[in-house]
Amino acid sequence: MRDAQKDILDAFDKVTLIESATPIQRLQKLELRLGIKRVNLYIKRDDHMAFAGGGNKLRKLEFLLGEAIAQGCDTIVTTGGLQSNHARLTAAASARLGLDCELVLGRVVPRHDAEYENNGNVLLDQIYGAKLHVLPQGEKAAKFAANRIQLLIEEGKRPYLIPMGGSSPLGALGYAKCSDEIMQYERDNDIRFEKVLLPNGSSGTHAGLAAGFVTRGRSPTIIRSYSVLGEQEQAVQQTLKLANDALALVGSSEIAPNQIDVDGNHRGEGYGIPTAEALEAIASLAKTEGILLDPVYSAKAFAGMLHDIAAGDFVEGANLLFLFTGGGPGVYAYRSAFAF
Repeated sequence: MRDAQKDILDAFDKVTLIESATPIQRLQKLELRLGIKRVNLYIKRDDHMAFAGGGNKLRKLEFLLGEAIAQGCDTIVTTGGLQSNHARLTAAASARLGLDCELVLGRVVPRHDAEYENNGNVLLDQIYGAKLHVLPQGEKAAKFAANRIQLLIEEGKRPYLIPMGGSSPLGALGYAKCSDEIMQYERDNDIRFEKVLLPNGSSGTHAGLAAGFVTRGRSPTIIRSYSVLGEQEQAVQQTLKLANDALALVGSSEIAPNQIDVDGNHRGEGYGIPTAEALEAIASLAKTEGILLDPVYSAKAFAGMLHDIAAGDFVEGANLLFLFTGGGPGVYAYRSAFAF
């Protein structure tokens, strides 16, 4: 079944932005520091990609930009928050592929300091040559982008619209493909992961992994994500729909609602607002393993995972895999959040 599914995914138009499987590492020093004895912690380094600082959005962009090029498009338009990792990677990938790129950036985080406005991903967006449309508070990015698409068409351009986070059914196939890497690691190392844990923003990463595991005969309940954007039930429904829409693209059976596990308890005050436990998780992993989580996505999810370990949610000896989705450049926009 796995080989047949790989053939199906290979049939989709795709560009290459990731040269090889990202590494999986054991977090033994963190286990010792925190006194974790009940479980074994591993991390999949999707920040560890050679292109543009890495991150989970590259997997989605391989499929989305593949379709854009196949359709003869010349301009990529996408949306996100001001410090969007997806926007940064879309700008970089468009530059590599010789495509114009326009980023519609909304104000979805209550921050207006100079470091947030001008550093981190915003700075990189400009270096990569994207045209930025930074919207005033309250203006809807999706509506602006739709109007911008129409104007580009009238100018004779051939634009391609990518949704926020690249989280469409097609984009989710990037993480259906990633499930191959995880299962290959299991086979190569004679190990089985009881849980794969990750952040959930626009839901495409969880949805894609769920679809991938289903097509390989594995239950999607292996995955638990921690919502950093929407309320828990909203995130569950969005993830479920995306996963089933992705499965429809490859002609596979649907996932049931009770097979989607999203925890909404570690979001804090809202999207892009760091929590104390997230900042503590950043410090713990940085000081033990030299790995830098980001305060918006991965740190909140990592903190949620540590909470669940302490609460005894996992069986004795369980192998846990944390999927690190990247986002490092965003740290530089949050300098004031760190008490140094």
